[in-house]
Amino acid sequence: MATSSRAASPAAGLALVPALLGLVRFAHTVFALPFALAGALLAGMAWPPAATLGWIVLAMVGARSLAMALNRLVDARIDAMNPRTAGREIPAGRLTRGQVWAFSAASLAVLLLAVSRLPELTWYLWPIPVALFVLYPYAKRFTWACHLVLGVTIGIAPVGGWIAVTGELAAAPLLLGLGVACWIAGFDVIYALLDLDFDRANGIRSIPARFGPARALWITRALHLAAVALLAAGGAAAGAGWVYQLGVALCAAVLVYENLHVDPADQRRIQAAFGTANMVISLTYITFVILAVAAS
Repeated sequence: MATSSRAASPAAGLALVPALLGLVRFAHTVFALPFALAGALLAGMAWPPAATLGWIVLAMVGARSLAMALNRLVDARIDAMNPRTAGREIPAGRLTRGQVWAFSAASLAVLLLAVSRLPELTWYLWPIPVALFVLYPYAKRFTWACHLVLGVTIGIAPVGGWIAVTGELAAAPLLLGLGVACWIAGFDVIYALLDLDFDRANGIRSIPARFGPARALWITRALHLAAVALLAAGGAAAGAGWVYQLGVALCAAVLVYENLHVDPADQRRIQAAFGTANMVISLTYITFVILAVAAS
């Protein structure tokens, strides 16, 4: 029997991998990682050393995994109540709270290892994103501006990438970070349309629940307009040329499509606007940042 238990243990551990990947929604890393890499590339309009890029990627993986794990832990009770989210890993029983806490600790360790290998300023600043990871899931319990909290949480990605290369802060990464924050907040407002009725019935704060779908979409449009302007300004401040600005223009075109395509009454359009359009924006942006660096 002891031999059987020891043989089953590795298999049980491997069985957790799909559940953990589902927990962190690994595919959605594309929303944040390209902007951290963009900050690193724009910092000197050149490719940083491979080791630096590697530690940046590792830091982002650790940070995002920690953020998603904490979000699922804090929201487990709400997720269980909501038919749309009841199938998530903790409410569905595929992962226990203890397992997710252990995963959170491992993710934090990965983040700390990565920032310890980057410029000293990154070590002093790491508590800021971690504090935001804790704040965000609670924000919707007391403010409809929770989308802005999420925006800021992810908007620090290009700032972190810049500091990881230069060891210092500047105007350009702050503009880029604000641009990403507005973009993320805008599409999170769209995503919140999926839970409009549930949120209103259970006292969950959101812009759609507070202002209604029509006004919420106008707020999204304003945020996305600001995002385009800030990304363009951040690139100019970093010394990026016309190739970069062409990429921002293409991202703006996708945002126009996203905002015209979304329909509060059609969940498929909401999902398409949230998922497909935003993935296209992330990949388009980093592609043109790379091309701009190559052209400089």
